[in-house]
Amino acid sequence: MTYHRSEILFAFAIALAIVLGYFLRHVLLLIYVSALFAVVLDPAIDAIQRLRLGTWHPKRGIALLAIIFAGIATIALFVSFALPPILRDAQQLATAWPEKAIQVYERIRHLPIAPSIQPSSLQQHIATAMGGALGLFGSIAGGLFGFFSWAILTIYFVLDGRRAFRWLMSMFDLPQRERLEATLLLAKQRVRHWLLGQGALMLALGFSSALAFGLLEVRYFYALAVFSALANIVPILGPIVSVVLAGTVAAFDSWTKMAGVMIFFVVYQQLENAYLTPRVMKSTVDLPPLAVVIALALGGALAGIIGALVAVPSAALIAVIADQYIVKSECLEVNVPS
Repeated sequence: MTYHRSEILFAFAIALAIVLGYFLRHVLLLIYVSALFAVVLDPAIDAIQRLRLGTWHPKRGIALLAIIFAGIATIALFVSFALPPILRDAQQLATAWPEKAIQVYERIRHLPIAPSIQPSSLQQHIATAMGGALGLFGSIAGGLFGFFSWAILTIYFVLDGRRAFRWLMSMFDLPQRERLEATLLLAKQRVRHWLLGQGALMLALGFSSALAFGLLEVRYFYALAVFSALANIVPILGPIVSVVLAGTVAAFDSWTKMAGVMIFFVVYQQLENAYLTPRVMKSTVDLPPLAVVIALALGGALAGIIGALVAVPSAALIAVIADQYIVKSECLEVNVPS
């Protein structure tokens, strides 16, 4: 009777945990993503901590501050070079906006679809777009709140993650603890390599877009290339924003340049999704190309942009755990003599 009572209580606890996990899924996802990025940043923190100035070496907090300041300085340096010509052209555009508006109207009027555009329907679409814009501002505000929450959690995981990891391991018996700790440390190494693969994909897009936009003579091609490379780390949303931004800039010059930009992004995205991403992730996180594609599809379907962002490192983590606790355990059972 006691044994069955324990089974019932355990099953009830599992069901309660599943229900709580469902209601807290957004918070749990935020915690998981923060911990994952803390693991990815850990090698850079360790590299800075290995620096020596006499007998002094930086602590983890100083190393984290150094990375943050280095990122801010890089952004400020880029903005100082890229922003002045953009602001100058924006002032000229604001001065000559009536003339530019007439030119844009004339271009639209000569398009083949222009006769089918009705003013009433156009006004309706504009009103709908304005309503959508208000919703977009709300989404941006929520996204900023989520970003700052993620940043704070990531900082805490970087500073106190090792102590939290030791506390978590202390909850298991010694034989289980040793195996689980070795498995998680192995998974940590593979997850770290994901950032190298993602950086390679970002560089590939940056160089190819700079070359394509330069050949098309798109204004601010260097700034657009850097933005496209950085935005590429965010699946789905990053490429969409890059296409809209680059296409808008090119459209102010000519529809031909805009078409060239669109064709470049369509071709590159097909090449990246079908060839580059599976093979780069295969060489960095040691996952088959098919597993990478499935992981990206499942991550996007389950958790949208964030799910697609962490899909590949999560697949690497699951692969290591499955290899240690399923594949090798079955091999041991087969090899044990009867």
